[in-house]
Amino acid sequence: MVKDPAGLHARPAARFVQAASRYESRIVIRQGEREADAKSLIALLGLTIRPSSEIVLAADGPDADAALDGLVAELAPYLDQSS
Repeated sequence: MVKDPAGLHARPAARFVQAASRYESRIVIRQGEREADAKSLIALLGLTIRPSSEIVLAADGPDADAALDGLVAELAPYLDQSS
């Protein structure tokens, strides 16, 4: 769940997209029924991830496990991972 009072706004989203672009795998972020390509800033911002939003990160490809580990670490300051 997103804990940052501003949600996932432009600055952290841009850093996240830059980090996601380092991986070969297809990476998506899901919020409810909607999903976005994690390598597209416009798509990610289009999700309008607000505080308390629940998101799911998924990856498929040759470096999927490394991508998930790295990107969860990238998002950690903005997430409440206790739920």
